[in-house]
Amino acid sequence: MQIPISEIIVKKRVRKEMGDLRALADSMSRIGQISPVVITEKNVLLSGGRRLKAAKTLGWQTINAVVARLPEGITPLEFEIEENEQRRDFTPEESAGAASRLYRQKHPGLFRRLWNCIVRFFKKLFHRGGLDKPAAFHQI
Repeated sequence: MQIPISEIIVKKRVRKEMGDLRALADSMSRIGQISPVVITEKNVLLSGGRRLKAAKTLGWQTINAVVARLPEGITPLEFEIEENEQRRDFTPEESAGAASRLYRQKHPGLFRRLWNCIVRFFKKLFHRGGLDKPAAFHQI
């Protein structure tokens, strides 16, 4: 759900240093918000402080949020710690593999470009009625 950013209450957080938010803000500007922030029923921020701050720097008035109902005995602090501790960054090998795959997608080789051209041709041919039925089918 979209919620006005001004209605989100940010209480004392574990993370003090947000780091450089330019890359996150750029990503949110280009792609949009990938993951919602998490708030309580009373609009208290549980997770997504960096996303919230990046959205503010972009001048967004609303942000996508989900409401979490904390399990019995779990505090907002425990939720924040768990959410940050259970995240796992890509390994250097995974990052390199992802970058290589993305490059190949964005810059296909000659054979891939030829194949894509052939596929597009046949899609146009068949989806736009490019092939007429044989004359025998027109006679009734």
